[in-house]
Amino acid sequence: MAQLKITLVRSIAHRIPEQRLVVKELGLGRVNSTVTLPDNAATRGALTKIAHLIDVKVVED
Repeated sequence: MAQLKITLVRSIAHRIPEQRLVVKELGLGRVNSTVTLPDNAATRGALTKIAHLIDVKVVED
């Protein structure tokens, strides 16, 4: 199964609380922090809420 490499490229300062919560739940902290998560519907749904704050790359296993 493919993995997604997610990098926070914009700050969550001055964002609505829902977006801040999604960023924290994904495991992202500061700008330029990166996590690798499975490519599934739950992850994709969370990413659409904060698409303007992140950079996503697909990593094949």
